[in-house]
Amino acid sequence: MWTVPKPNYRAGLCAEGEIAVNIGGVRVVLFGDVLNRYPESRLAELVNCSTQNSELISTLCDDFDPGRKEFYFDRDPDAFKCIIDVYYFDEIHIKRGICPICFIKEMEFWKIDQNVLDECCKSYLSEKEEELKEIANKVKVILEDMEVDQCITRTQRCQRFLWRLMEKPDSSLPARIIAIASFLFILVSAVVMCVGTIPELQVMDAEGKLVEHPTLEAIETVCMLWFTTEFFLRLASSPNKLRFALSIMNIIDFMAIMPFYVVLALTYLGTTSIMELANVQQAVQALRITRIARIFKLARHSSGLQTLTYALKNSLKELGLLLMYMGVGIFVFSALAYTMEQSHPETLFRSIPQSFWWAIITMTTVGYGDIYPKTTLGKCNAAVSFLCGVIAIALPIHPIINNFVIFYNKQKVLETAAKHEVELMELKSGKETRRRNSY
Repeated sequence: MWTVPKPNYRAGLCAEGEIAVNIGGVRVVLFGDVLNRYPESRLAELVNCSTQNSELISTLCDDFDPGRKEFYFDRDPDAFKCIIDVYYFDEIHIKRGICPICFIKEMEFWKIDQNVLDECCKSYLSEKEEELKEIANKVKVILEDMEVDQCITRTQRCQRFLWRLMEKPDSSLPARIIAIASFLFILVSAVVMCVGTIPELQVMDAEGKLVEHPTLEAIETVCMLWFTTEFFLRLASSPNKLRFALSIMNIIDFMAIMPFYVVLALTYLGTTSIMELANVQQAVQALRITRIARIFKLARHSSGLQTLTYALKNSLKELGLLLMYMGVGIFVFSALAYTMEQSHPETLFRSIPQSFWWAIITMTTVGYGDIYPKTTLGKCNAAVSFLCGVIAIALPIHPIINNFVIFYNKQKVLETAAKHEVELMELKSGKETRRRNSY
């Protein structure tokens, strides 16, 4: 069986068909027939070029010793140890401690195609590239916040100032105060919505029906005026109106504001012959329920809620598996419960669809007790169902929590990296400025 000779880390002159490369002080002797397996690579070109052609050699390496037939490269020796694996194993793995982006530059220097990377390293590389893009985007946002362009018009300066004031709480003290005020208005609005449903705090209207207290309605109106003013100021100062309109959080903001004005319009229209009063009241009650959307406005002011949202988004596969397990279990155990309970004269399981409710509250360990088995086999089926439910719920919990921790730590690292990148850019620009002034 033919075996591929391994590279030799030894001193001395090279034998026929061998070349010596010195990578950052590490000398390696390589076999020419092995290097020719990738004829377009830099090492294969060195093997095949004439030692008398000094111009070609100078373009392929940093220095050359014709006596020892040794080529010198000012490159990373650790990365080169991974590079030469392609000649012996037809694949490359990026070792720990090596920056994948720098490693790709090493591969480009040695003229090795990226397709030889193993799949695990490709996914690792794509992950790092995405992180670099996120850092670049964060750096761009930070620079835009720090940028003071004297060439723009006064209107643009006012728009940029207003955008920072409404969207960048860390940019100034007034912006932080506005963010805190907006947060408090959201909480007050949610509390008013809940308190307004307490019968003892409601009052009778002209028709003898209980309605919200006028004081609570006044507080509600003040909150809505704040939300409306905030939304339109953000819209007016937005640099990209289309992106602003299509943003999920801005759509939620609009949906939280819109019902208030629709209720006002329907209330006034209900006194005319255009619409029946009963229909208007039903529409008003339905639109009042949509006020619960305001609580989602908290996500715009809470990085923790945003991180949780992204973590759940990255855990859709685990959540899908959980729903699939629960769905199969609910169908199986509800059908078994219906079949086993038919022999009892006072059975509570009238049909399989009705048994779905029992299976759901049993597998989720809620157990309201409104429907329960009465036969021995039915009770055994119930015991197995809630044990399976506990196992099915517990299985995907760890991956979901792990995704949350990974994403949270990743965001912290990216924010720190972006700030360091900005500091380095400022330091370099300061050095260049001092250098120009010295001349």
